[in-house]
Amino acid sequence: MLSVVVEQPNQMAVRERPQPQPSAAEVRVRVRYAGICGSDVHILHGKNPFVVYPRVIGHEFVGRIDAVGEGVDRARIGELVAVDPVISCGQCHACLAGRRNVCRNLQVIGVHRDGGFSEYMTAPASNAYTIPADVPETSSAIIEPFAVAAQVTTRTGVFDSDIALIYGAGPVGLNILQVLTGVHGIRALITDQIDERLDLARMCGAGADDVINTKREALPEALAKRGVDGGPTLIYDAVGHPSILEEAVRIAAPAGRIGVLGFSTHPSAIPQQELTKKELTLYASRLNCSMFPRVIEWVAKGLVHPERIITHRIDFRDVSDAFAVVEGSPKDACKVLLEFTGSA
Repeated sequence: MLSVVVEQPNQMAVRERPQPQPSAAEVRVRVRYAGICGSDVHILHGKNPFVVYPRVIGHEFVGRIDAVGEGVDRARIGELVAVDPVISCGQCHACLAGRRNVCRNLQVIGVHRDGGFSEYMTAPASNAYTIPADVPETSSAIIEPFAVAAQVTTRTGVFDSDIALIYGAGPVGLNILQVLTGVHGIRALITDQIDERLDLARMCGAGADDVINTKREALPEALAKRGVDGGPTLIYDAVGHPSILEEAVRIAAPAGRIGVLGFSTHPSAIPQQELTKKELTLYASRLNCSMFPRVIEWVAKGLVHPERIITHRIDFRDVSDAFAVVEGSPKDACKVLLEFTGSA
């Protein structure tokens, strides 16, 4: 079989590898589509401290079960499944507290162990979630980033009275936008500096006047102009730049909540006086904690629409071209899918 292997930082190739066999309690998945995430780009460039090279990357993918290990019902063969990349031990403090996504012994498919940029891959059977027949394969490939959005919105909570602000109209920000508007039905504003991304935001649920290009408008004035009196009650940082968190604390409404995603190696100089004066709450969010069933239900009911952020489908053998699109064409590319034929 063929797999996309990052052999060392800045060195990626499509390689012939032995077809894996599922161990006990595992399934083997014949991959159909896989989404490229920003974290895959970080692994390629040696910016993920958790990776040991060489590594088959990819944690957003869908495919059909074609083999099962001992203890797994053979009736599952043929199921279309999306695979949750979060593998936890079930025994540490975080797991026992219901926070398996920050397990002390966490393994993430595509990071700590080989992932879905491969014609075949293996995963725990309990991580493979069945996709309903009427949900397209392409949409199913990106259940995982919607699960990330489900995680952070669950962490912060969403009230009917909330007015939300999302920093960043990339895939994660757009997914949060769809969850806020499509599932919770609240008003959500979103910022970016690329008009084409803001056009996508309008397609993903933002009101015509609820998009803000911060290259042209200072954010506090833009919010006031749009009637956000006293600041947003709910803010999500889907960019990860330290200055954003600093600004979010300054502009948030009293008793506001701020959801923080992603990693930055640079410290943020949060104004503590504002944090305490307004009694703000910061919610860090990582990966997802058993959110796949919830997201699959949302997609099946038409509450969120993954296809709205898919801009490219590229054969996995042309993975270098696909990464070039992701990194070099932010105006044209949002979610890029690798397409697999599943041949042996």
